[in-house]
Amino acid sequence: MKTQLSRLFGLMMYLVVPMFLSGQETNSILVRTTQETMTIDGRMDEAAWQKADKLTDFWLWFPDDTSHAHYQTEIYMIRDAKKLYVAARCFSSGDQYIIPGLRRDFRAGGNDNISLIFDTFNDETNAFLFGLNPLGVQREALISAGGQELENFATAWDNVWEGEAQIYDGYYVCEFAIPFRTLRYNEGVNEWNFNSYRFDSQSNEQSTWNRIPRNQWIFSLAHMGKIIWEDPLPKTGANISLIPYLRGGVSQDQTKEGLDLEGNLGIDAKVAVTPGMNLDLTVNPDFSQVEVDQQLTNLTRFELSLPEQRQFFTENSDLFGSFGNARINPFFSRRIGVAIDTSTGFPVQNPIWYGARLSGKISNPLRVGLLNLQTAAVGASGIPSSNYTTAVVQHKVFSRSNVGVIFVNKQDFGKDRNSEDDFNRVIGAEYNLASANNEWNGKVFLQRSMVPGTQIQPYAHGTRMNYIGRHLNATWEHEWVGSDYTARVGFVPRHDYWRVSPKVQTFFYPEQGIINNHGPGIEWSTYWKPGFGRSDQEIMYYWEMDFRGTQTLRVGAIQSFIHLFEAFDPSRTNATPLPGDRDYRFTYFGAVYKSDQRKAAYFQLTPLFGPFYNGKLLSLDMQTSFRFQPYATLAVNGSFNRLRFPEPYASRNVVLFGPRLDLTFNKKLFLTAFFQYNDQVENININTRLQWRFKPVSDFYLVYTDNYYTDFAAKNRAVVAKLTYWLNI
Repeated sequence: MKTQLSRLFGLMMYLVVPMFLSGQETNSILVRTTQETMTIDGRMDEAAWQKADKLTDFWLWFPDDTSHAHYQTEIYMIRDAKKLYVAARCFSSGDQYIIPGLRRDFRAGGNDNISLIFDTFNDETNAFLFGLNPLGVQREALISAGGQELENFATAWDNVWEGEAQIYDGYYVCEFAIPFRTLRYNEGVNEWNFNSYRFDSQSNEQSTWNRIPRNQWIFSLAHMGKIIWEDPLPKTGANISLIPYLRGGVSQDQTKEGLDLEGNLGIDAKVAVTPGMNLDLTVNPDFSQVEVDQQLTNLTRFELSLPEQRQFFTENSDLFGSFGNARINPFFSRRIGVAIDTSTGFPVQNPIWYGARLSGKISNPLRVGLLNLQTAAVGASGIPSSNYTTAVVQHKVFSRSNVGVIFVNKQDFGKDRNSEDDFNRVIGAEYNLASANNEWNGKVFLQRSMVPGTQIQPYAHGTRMNYIGRHLNATWEHEWVGSDYTARVGFVPRHDYWRVSPKVQTFFYPEQGIINNHGPGIEWSTYWKPGFGRSDQEIMYYWEMDFRGTQTLRVGAIQSFIHLFEAFDPSRTNATPLPGDRDYRFTYFGAVYKSDQRKAAYFQLTPLFGPFYNGKLLSLDMQTSFRFQPYATLAVNGSFNRLRFPEPYASRNVVLFGPRLDLTFNKKLFLTAFFQYNDQVENININTRLQWRFKPVSDFYLVYTDNYYTDFAAKNRAVVAKLTYWLNI
């Protein structure tokens, strides 16, 4: 049955794809070559700008997509032998710009900014993004998978470029200088795909140069214009960057006496092997400057997935990490450098000795990736030394679709390895569908795992087909994970099931009033366990509203059926668990409200209430922020879950509370301090990080971390100083 369904969906995609190969109407601009020396100061006073071609006539994306923006944007482009220069003149109704802070890599929502998107290989799949706000604060990102969803937007990527801005009467000007060596592209090409989008908070408009339908993300790569080079692009020449670091610190573990002094050094390197291929190298990497994860409350039976924040894994991360789906992912980079202590069962860090990653394009339709890392043994925790190897090949087909193959291997070494379980391998193949206009997208995948011994059901597979229309979104998804499928470098929270999940949502667009669009939706997810029958089902009915003031509201009900095969404590606090081998049916209600992000005070509330298993749940999740622009933001995040069950099962409250203060003294000096109280894992965390960016992508960090039990008994604390320096050769 499962094999037949997979074949049927594969055949449907093969037959349907050619219907979506229609061309898209695009704008274009000629980029001329100059010999003039350019100064990036936001003034546009060089003569070269007067000779540069101009693009304008930005289309609205919000609140509608049927007319041009009321306050327009003008973009000028020129280049010399080493850099691309872009100037943007952004007209506005006044000078009351919203600028939450001066920290690099801000998110676009709720403030004023303009972004540039460069699809340098013209594949409508991957792109570089660079952005500035009216005070010249920079941001950059990588866009993957055609920009189909928010998860395809990665802000952890950093690189060297210049940007500055100036505010004038009725407009502001942003100037960009982007070195060609910062980008990846084929030499000698005469055009790139390009688009630009702008958030104008005063007129409450969001606009794009090349028109994008409102049902697509504003950074969608399916709707791009063109920049045409007056002269073919030059060779970038040697492109090698070295990023050494020096680290020192002192720590104290309350289970031990005295202080521990530590010091460390290491180096990262980026080497452009070809114009499209990049080699990332790391020796003894250290991630002490990476921000501590935001803690979450988990009332489910399964592990939660947290995002990757380490720089080494970011560029071309979609090549390695996008196989399968969110519940069947054969490569999850956060598994590397983190292992389970065999004595306590808790995760601990194990050092990475070295890593190498070769990734990028061999030719326009062909992308490849090869990754190898070696981690150290941690004898006190019973953790062996492990080698991680991943190889990926992805080939573009049709206009924007691709086929891919992945191989993942984890091999243990040393005396602490378990000889009966010392390797795990996964091989997978998939077809990713993306129509020319992105109205249709989806995938079909099949994966097989290999471990020592015999596996009866080592397979996992899935299919997703998604239609994105102006008035209708519809999704069909199914997946199967065999009982013996094992992906130790992946994220697969449950096994031995068959799942089907259809989703439908409709949209209405009032011509007047405070509501921009609204409509009902239903999401249905059912799990079956082979040999048993239906094990879980969740049906969500909701009505969603987007307001013209950028607020959003969703209200709905969730109807659940769960068969607990084993006893389970929903609070995850070692309370008396609910009995297993029993069915539970319950329906609870909830809402999500997000206020106007343009306001100085912003909040998001998520209340839930109603029956929960054989008891009751009252839950409130809250995120608030207060902006004192542009120098400070105070945010308070928290959740309160009131669980009540009949005797003898434990009733308790689960509390998570986390205030956070962000200070941006200028565009080079930042201080972040936050406090997290989580009684579900009995931990209080205090973290303070001072960052001084003394040179582009070169930083000094001073980090203080302190952990306590919830009764304020001390666990451990540390002070770490780290210096990194980006050196171009």
